Amino acid sequence: MKKMITYIIVAFTVFTTSVFAQTWTVDPAHTSADFSIEHMAISRVTGSFNQVTGQLIFDKEGRHPQSVNISIDVASIDTGVDKRDEHLKSPDFFDVKTYPTMTYTSENITRQGEGRYKVVGTLNMHGVSKPVTLAVEGLVSHEKDPWGNTRKGAHVTAELNRKDFGIVYNAVLESGNLMIGETVDIVINLEFIKQ
Repeated sequence: MKKMITYIIVAFTVFTTSVFAQTWTVDPAHTSADFSIEHMAISRVTGSFNQVTGQLIFDKEGRHPQSVNISIDVASIDTGVDKRDEHLKSPDFFDVKTYPTMTYTSENITRQGEGRYKVVGTLNMHGVSKPVTLAVEGLVSHEKDPWGNTRKGAHVTAELNRKDFGIVYNAVLESGNLMIGETVDIVINLEFIKQ
């Protein structure tokens, strides 16, 4: 009986999602998750995560985003320097063997104006889950590509403290400054395909 009830709930959820909502999936080939962080208090190091997947749910008319979830393969980190990338994958930083994926799941999306949204959600990174707020621009218009797919795009910005997620590696310079900053600036450019 319990199994039957479970099947009914799952079937109802799938039915209501398809009838009352639109599903859009991330196109990894046209999506980038970029970051920058202060280096030696004099410049910034930038990098990207090259493997991003996820899903965006809109209302039936495609006017209002209802939820979004993003998953990033941490081992896809790329700062343009192989030696640095290997260090970032090590237990000193992301420890990709233990924590191969970071995820973001929205909890509330608030419209801030035409094509602007405030997204409050939870980021799970390095085994730690913390609330992170995203500023999102886009998602208003859509375009058909030459192969018949309908697409939407979004530009996302956020800021977080890496120490909040247990990534604390650092070194003190002769000047007393830290080698690596704590605040990380994030820019994600997303492209979605309607399903």
